[in-house]
Amino acid sequence: MRNATVTAFEADSGKSGAPAGKDIVPLPTGKAGEKTLDLEIKDAQLIFESIWRDLEQKYGRNHLRFPKEIFWLNGSPGGGKATQTRSIMEFRDLTAPPIVLSDLLVSLEANRLKDAGMMAGDREVTRLLFDRLLDPENETGAIVDGYPRTQVQVECLKLLYQKIMELRRETLNTPLEEQFPKPNFHIIVLFIDEAISVGRQLDRGKEFLAHNEHVARSGVGEVFELRKTDLTEKAARNRYRTFKEITYSALRSLREVFHYHFVNAEGTIEEIKDRIVEELSYQSSLELDQATYDRLTTVPIASQLVVHARQQLVKRLDDYERNHTELFKRVVEIIGKKFIPIITRHAISGMAYINSEDETFSDPMALAMIIDVFSERGYHTVVDLRRYAAPHRVDPETFKIHTIEKRVYRFRISFHGSEIRRGR
Repeated sequence: MRNATVTAFEADSGKSGAPAGKDIVPLPTGKAGEKTLDLEIKDAQLIFESIWRDLEQKYGRNHLRFPKEIFWLNGSPGGGKATQTRSIMEFRDLTAPPIVLSDLLVSLEANRLKDAGMMAGDREVTRLLFDRLLDPENETGAIVDGYPRTQVQVECLKLLYQKIMELRRETLNTPLEEQFPKPNFHIIVLFIDEAISVGRQLDRGKEFLAHNEHVARSGVGEVFELRKTDLTEKAARNRYRTFKEITYSALRSLREVFHYHFVNAEGTIEEIKDRIVEELSYQSSLELDQATYDRLTTVPIASQLVVHARQQLVKRLDDYERNHTELFKRVVEIIGKKFIPIITRHAISGMAYINSEDETFSDPMALAMIIDVFSERGYHTVVDLRRYAAPHRVDPETFKIHTIEKRVYRFRISFHGSEIRRGR
């Protein structure tokens, strides 16, 4: 049932309006006399590396102790993030107050940036947040409300995880190991449809207006900050669509990277709380213990294994050409004259088996070369060596059959085959 709901929402999510990972976009112009930045660089790698260098300089690399578990909470306007934050804190026994992005942007540090004429762009927001996460009170776990919201912030989040994992690997089996536990990132998205979101925003606006009027008349209580988007239906709808087209589109790319919880936030507070607890409980049952995870770290993750595969392949092929020219030339000639004609005849099936007794392949490097050449050209190649005794001569006196060892190299070459269009 949960999956059906997710599919329905995602089908209505619209095209992504997220900023590109590497763009330069104009920033709003300030009031007359204010100093403002004309441009903000939207390159996640540059932004993150700059922030990370600042953090290392400020705290020292061995003191960059981020929370063991971080819940990145986001959702539709009116989705109830503030309310459900308490549910997550209770479930995980978290004591640190949630880090609310909107609060960071009115902090003393953020105001200093504004006073200096700097806008609260991706770099400033990310730097303020990462710095706050390093507060010792967040060591065992933290909830972040409202980050990431853009594609650049999403990429910075991925880079943060990689850096924390790098620190974990560096300190494994050292006295610092316990200070750098394996991080657990949870992406929690509370969703509601547009009509409910708009209704909740406008209801909140009415409630806050009435409260503030009462405070003004009585002088008792604190004035609530009133969002402009809570005052008109048009503004409320625009805020919801901004979430769907920018924030939600950016968040979806994290589904394959971290624990991703897509929670239906329609219903009573208790119903939504139960859904969140169910999601987190299920995910906890899938997580490895720390010791088990560390034991497996020597086995590389498949996705990491192939990251630099292309670069290494190019490096090997260039090395063959420079340092093993004659053997490389011979291997390429064999491929062109003997292999390609057979492969061509199997172009429809996308699979060819080729046997060869060519002595060239007795050199292990020649086998490595042929696999690399086919890989570079888009083929997948597996080679198997088969040995057998072949009759060589018969002793005329004893009639004993003398044999010699034959070597047959069996190549299995696969590729994307052709599709035949069949007429009626």
